[in-house]
Amino acid sequence: MGLDIRLPIGLLFSVIGLLLVGFGAFGDKVIYQRSLGLNVNLVWGAVLLVFGAIMVIFGRRSSAIRPGAGSSSVAGRSADER
Repeated sequence: MGLDIRLPIGLLFSVIGLLLVGFGAFGDKVIYQRSLGLNVNLVWGAVLLVFGAIMVIFGRRSSAIRPGAGSSSVAGRSADER
């Protein structure tokens, strides 16, 4: 099982971040009067998008570093290689 948990979590945060950035950029500006004019959806969408991208990058990087399946363990080698 070579699935790194950072990949699906990173994709999830990236999708939610993209949705929030889109809603913050194209949504109604009147709703931000309660938050002192700060576009909270845009700011937190960008934070989630950056976090998701970092998780995906780290997940892809660790899967590239990992050697092929069974090549580093004694149990995965054939009897001739031992």
